[in-house]
Amino acid sequence: MRFVDEAEVRVEAGDGGNGTIGFRREKYIPMGGPDGGDGGDGGSVYLIAAENVNTLVDFRYHAVHRAQRGQNGMSRNCTGRKGDDCYVPVPLGTQVSDAETGEVIGDLTEIGQTLLVAQGGFHGLGNTRFKSSINRAPQKASKGSEGEHRRLNLELTLIADVGLLGMPNAGKSSLIRSVSAATPKVADYPFTTLHPNLGVVSVDDLRSFVIADIPGVIEGAAEGAGLGLQFLKHLLRTGLLLHLIDVEPYESMESPVQAAKKIIHEVEKWSDELAAKPRWLVLNKIDRLPAEEVDERCQAIVDELEWTGPVFKIAAINGDGTRELMFAIMNFLEQQRQEKSEQD
Repeated sequence: MRFVDEAEVRVEAGDGGNGTIGFRREKYIPMGGPDGGDGGDGGSVYLIAAENVNTLVDFRYHAVHRAQRGQNGMSRNCTGRKGDDCYVPVPLGTQVSDAETGEVIGDLTEIGQTLLVAQGGFHGLGNTRFKSSINRAPQKASKGSEGEHRRLNLELTLIADVGLLGMPNAGKSSLIRSVSAATPKVADYPFTTLHPNLGVVSVDDLRSFVIADIPGVIEGAAEGAGLGLQFLKHLLRTGLLLHLIDVEPYESMESPVQAAKKIIHEVEKWSDELAAKPRWLVLNKIDRLPAEEVDERCQAIVDELEWTGPVFKIAAINGDGTRELMFAIMNFLEQQRQEKSEQD
């Protein structure tokens, strides 16, 4: 399935049913009076966060969603049936805005959460409603109001605890394969990841977190180069960024430090919010270095970057060092959650 994280959709709520004009016509009941019933309300359109929907690709082929019109009123004071509501399943993490005004309508962040995006029309009134002491036989009924029609922009931002950041071929896909059941494509050339991947990391029977891998960021991403910019928004919800650096780039003319600085520069240009997130340095592919050179080479990278935060040395391809990294992440996330609950 193609991964689509932006789509435009048109939603049309149902019109309200019209009220009707009617009069009682029964034997032995002269001048029975008005008995026109009200119409039914039009159905509304809701978006609902569904567990089994992972992408917005379906909206490319089914871009209009309509709720049912309310039934017209009937004689004998019978009210028309309300139109059925329309529930449109969307992925968890979908942000909804009005395509014409840009107004943010809502954000679906919990499974089963619903969001009203088009209000159904109000029912029309039958002539019984217009009966009065001076108008015993009203020849008047009202029409139902029109349902709301609007165009929506849907934008999917994956909900993950940890995001992987790095140049193409830094080993992000290898890491997510190593620590979770996710199976993104891995190869010895850049740009193997073309859409985001999510993996669930279980550190023990009771503790787990979600990790997100996005296509690699390249120089000029903030101006639209490559795929990285398109998917950087998926890291905005994360609580921690892992900046993966290839300590021994394969057939690359630039040093690991140069590559790392380019990533930092592009992230800062793209979003202050993303740049301010907690970030750890993960030095990957240490298996390519002689064992006696690992510490020295890694320390040289840290010193040249003037990095003062947490540093981890791993080899994602064989899992070396990944267990310690995952436990450290779990502890950090639990501490974050505890601090947030205390603030609330």
